[in-house]
Amino acid sequence: MPNESRLTSEGNSRIEIKKSIFIGHCAKVESPAEAADFIAKERKTYPDARHICYAWRTGGDSANQKSSDDGEPSGTAGQPLLALLTDNDLNNTIVCVTRYFGGILLGKGGLMRAYRESGLKALSDGKPVMMTEGRRLTVRCDYAFYEKLSRKASQKEWTCENISYDSVVSLSLLVPEEEVSEAETFLADESCGKVVPEDGGGIMIAGSGISLT
Repeated sequence: MPNESRLTSEGNSRIEIKKSIFIGHCAKVESPAEAADFIAKERKTYPDARHICYAWRTGGDSANQKSSDDGEPSGTAGQPLLALLTDNDLNNTIVCVTRYFGGILLGKGGLMRAYRESGLKALSDGKPVMMTEGRRLTVRCDYAFYEKLSRKASQKEWTCENISYDSVVSLSLLVPEEEVSEAETFLADESCGKVVPEDGGGIMIAGSGISLT
């Protein structure tokens, strides 16, 4: 699986340059159809805006990406926004910048800088994280052992999700690939061999936060 980064939330920005207002908005999208829906909602939100420019990227595949200058001079809006996504390996992400024209021309260079700044601020507000290769382990254990596992997971920054409380606790434990052996050893040793996880396969999991460039 390739290295990539993703947003953890929607992000917003608003800047003013020579009386023009640039409103940035970014979000997670999983497909071109979701990207199209996002753009349609932006147009409904800002029906009187002069330009609504955007870039999106899904699937980590260069074929699944698109950008638009929406009437701005060619290459001044969509391409700078798309470069933010590709240069920072941001996947499954859309960034949209709406412009209200202030009556003062910014020039090609000024426009590129304005759209990039607005997009960058919105993406940073979306709290991007680096995704790393990991594995999903399905665990079933008693409540006493679950308390031990919770403490260990907190110390190691492993993720417990899909937790079900019944006669036993069932959960998915998300662990970085390089720590799978450590997790399996912990489960076996601390439970005296009673907890044997099921391998749920490889996944991408959220790692540390990153600063965009």
